Amino acid sequence: MNTPSEDFLQYIRFEKRLSHHTLTAYANDLAQFTTFLLAECNVTQPSQADFRHIRSWIVSLVEAEMDKSSVNRKIATLRAYYDFLLRRKVIELDPMIKIQALKMSKRLPVYVEEKPMEMLLNDVEFADTFEGVRDKLVLELLYGTGIRLSELTSLKTVDVNLYGKTIQVLGKRNKHRIIPLTEPLFALIQRYTQLKEEEFKGQADPAILIVSDKGIAVYPVLIQRIVKRNLTLVTTLEKKSPHVLRHSFATHLLNRGADLNAIKDLLGHSSLAATQIYTHTSLEQLKKTYDQAHPKAKK
Repeated sequence: MNTPSEDFLQYIRFEKRLSHHTLTAYANDLAQFTTFLLAECNVTQPSQADFRHIRSWIVSLVEAEMDKSSVNRKIATLRAYYDFLLRRKVIELDPMIKIQALKMSKRLPVYVEEKPMEMLLNDVEFADTFEGVRDKLVLELLYGTGIRLSELTSLKTVDVNLYGKTIQVLGKRNKHRIIPLTEPLFALIQRYTQLKEEEFKGQADPAILIVSDKGIAVYPVLIQRIVKRNLTLVTTLEKKSPHVLRHSFATHLLNRGADLNAIKDLLGHSSLAATQIYTHTSLEQLKKTYDQAHPKAKK
């Protein structure tokens, strides 16, 4: 017989169909909470915990100087877990009612300026080989469409619409969205597809769009290496990740007058609130331009 925690994990895996990454995070959070309950509260199962136990765990995480965003993710895990138990009538009262997420300081998105991105994609030479074109395609897709790392690694060959010149992306909460491709990006996909066939002669999985040097589905660490290695050529930013290219995509669109709602749809955000952070970045850019150019600006 399964424990309530095991039933919950099966529920989010098979019914909610959350990503493997999210499932792993939920499982780790519940395992850590279970360990804390047993060691500090003599409680064997999270389903038996009350408000005081949960608050004690959160306090211990804060005192251990865990990042606030990580603590809030664990709070979100418990909120989903106890909501599941309530609906299954395993518990009668929700112990999370009085628990609030930690207040976060707003951090502006890190992004690459337009000129360095133009230099990387237009001036840096990539070899006309499978690996060279694959690496450039990774950068062009991340910057040219704003997709997430997980969305890139899960792209299928059939997701590319040859006639409409679009890609279909499976985003968070299993929602699909359609993103248009520029002519150069579409041509790059065609060239990559040709080189992939020549490189692996049909041995690579034809269903997977982006593959590794061995012809298997590309993995996140490889994408991160490709991005970091190439961004190092054009920027001194400390953070050089696929998400930086997503931020750059959104920021550059907004700076050039794109509608915020359109950017929201392209990014796959569920609400406009998540997209509005880019307006702060745009405002900072305006202030910077003003300070540099206006004769009355403070020196």
